[in-house]
Amino acid sequence: MVRTPLTPEERLRGERLGRLLREARGERSMVAVAASAGISAETLRKIETGRAPTPAFFTVAALAGALGLSLDELLGRCGPEGAAAPGSARPAGPDEPAVVPLIA
Repeated sequence: MVRTPLTPEERLRGERLGRLLREARGERSMVAVAASAGISAETLRKIETGRAPTPAFFTVAALAGALGLSLDELLGRCGPEGAAAPGSARPAGPDEPAVVPLIA
């Protein structure tokens, strides 16, 4: 299967997600957090370093739960630049998507 190349925005979003997860993990070990989320430490390492910039939704949700983060917070901090912060939703314009995805 051939994957389409990631856009610069997707790469940047993956880097922001990885940085946020590393910060939230703090001093906890990668192995402990990964086990708590039900994923491998290798998968967490790839996400944190940006080598897996578009992880599956359920992986992101599991990591958010293990780290005590809300999905709204992740979207607000990792979404595209200028994405509305949670609680400040505005209607989409005619040329804008109604929902901004966290992952592609």
